[in-house]
Amino acid sequence: MIYRNNFYKEILLILIMNFIMTGHKGLIGSHLLERLKERGDKAVLLINKEDGKNIINIEDERLDECADVMIHLASFNKINKTIENPELAFRNIALGTFKVLEFCRENKIPKIVYTSSSRIIEKEKNPYTAAKIFGEELVKAYSQCYGIKYVIIRPSTVYGPRDTNTPRVIPIFIQNALQDKELKIYGDENKTLDFTYVDDFISGFLIAIEQNNKEYDFGTGKSVRLVDVADLIIKNIGKGRKVFERAEIAQPQNVELDISEMQKLGYNPKVSIEEGIAKTIDWFKREFDYNNI
Repeated sequence: MIYRNNFYKEILLILIMNFIMTGHKGLIGSHLLERLKERGDKAVLLINKEDGKNIINIEDERLDECADVMIHLASFNKINKTIENPELAFRNIALGTFKVLEFCRENKIPKIVYTSSSRIIEKEKNPYTAAKIFGEELVKAYSQCYGIKYVIIRPSTVYGPRDTNTPRVIPIFIQNALQDKELKIYGDENKTLDFTYVDDFISGFLIAIEQNNKEYDFGTGKSVRLVDVADLIIKNIGKGRKVFERAEIAQPQNVELDISEMQKLGYNPKVSIEEGIAKTIDWFKREFDYNNI
């Protein structure tokens, strides 16, 4: 880019955001990192377990450049596993968030974006939701005590391409259908979730990140029966079969979110469940060889 004078160059530099991101190789993180780089923002530190960097040891990381914001995505997202082993929630969510906030305080990072969960607004409580609630309250405490601004984002069942590390229900259904395996529904035929395609979620995330000291619930505002999702995947792929299992402990059977606060900011999910599933199936078919199964 050619600058006519230093004034325009300085304006551009002001608009560029230096950020730190934890969990950048997950479903949300990989898409968000891509979008931030596309718009010209700069990652000054990336932390992910796959690279041998753990948020539990974040104090060992060196920050060579000033950061405008900490985007904290790294988490353990398997609720049933935290019920089996509550320490997973404590270490990876509660303790991890404390370590990240301490890093912000010690390095004078002025803002944090904390990815919580829409599950915390449900009546069902478990080690996972307890750890996320702790994280939210700790974020608010650091704001009041140390002046760190925050945005709390509560996603609802985000899905889409690249969800392979700790896959959520739709990618699990897709992979099982492609292999002609069972699609297990934990609950009855009336179980619902609010599914958010990853592109819509990232668009909303980039809107929310500009706010200060706010909490936002993220979804589509429309619940979908899990049995209908399973049927859609089986029809699209031509293989797979539904199986109903006993409802999981302390997990909601009906989820529907109020996204009106995000809509006031211009958030408008555009990808239907049918389109989103089709795109996700296409990605899995391209990335993995299911022809010999």
